[in-house]
Amino acid sequence: MKKTLLGICTALCLLIFPQVSFADAAAGDVIITLGKDLSAQDRQKVLNEMNAPDNATIIEVTNAEEHKYLGDYIPKADIGTRAISSSSITIAKKGTGLEVQTNNISKITDEMYLNALMTAGVKDAKIHVTAPFEVSGTAALTGLMKAYETTSGKEISEDVKKVANEELVTTSELGQQIGADNASALLAKVKEEVAKNGGSQSKEEIEKTIDQAASDLGITLTDEQKKSLLSLFDNMKNINIDWNQVGDQLDKAKDKITKFLDSEEGKNFIQKLIDFFISLWNAIVSVFTGGGASESNG
Repeated sequence: MKKTLLGICTALCLLIFPQVSFADAAAGDVIITLGKDLSAQDRQKVLNEMNAPDNATIIEVTNAEEHKYLGDYIPKADIGTRAISSSSITIAKKGTGLEVQTNNISKITDEMYLNALMTAGVKDAKIHVTAPFEVSGTAALTGLMKAYETTSGKEISEDVKKVANEELVTTSELGQQIGADNASALLAKVKEEVAKNGGSQSKEEIEKTIDQAASDLGITLTDEQKKSLLSLFDNMKNINIDWNQVGDQLDKAKDKITKFLDSEEGKNFIQKLIDFFISLWNAIVSVFTGGGASESNG
């Protein structure tokens, strides 16, 4: 468990180093974040896996950075003393949304990264998170945010970084209790409603939103779980999050949130699809039935 969490933390912090400006970054530009404590062999293994281009910008993340962004949410002993997990971010064309793939990540799902990255303001990019051995994956977020800053030239505030890390840890812990897909879908659904209101909902309104989202998805939350979510969204409300962008990225990522198909919107889509095929089948049957009757009469 300790090795798992320490690997997680490594990638999170990759984002804090060189202030290289790539404000004119183009689609296809790649930034790679590497845990500073990777052995030479593991470092090369990770680079090979990511098919790192020769011109990729490489940023290292330190264990101190892991503690800075995760220390409030994960015990120091679990963060450990080595920075291991790594990530890459490839700038995509404007309007394409976010795409995440992971390898050797045990605690954090693709959807959890999507949610947290949206909160941080990351958009239109292909993300790859990996480690030379299995880790939980929490640390990768820090590296990804730093890579996005470096590539886009847009600084992510410290408050937003901390809340994005809190979201990742909260969703991961909730996922271990109610299922990763449920946790990711619940966060996405609540954020969608909050985004519609520009993040201006009161604590009581957010609580109702959480209750409704959980009900729609068939999820039962304990008082402690609800309290954790309320605290997270209350923190989100008090910082400068671009909710319009969050809502836009959520729209693009809905098909990537696995549990979406079990939501009210997903069920409506599936029902329409079923109705279409039923109508098509009935039409085919009627054609053959009509043809048979005509032949018999002749």
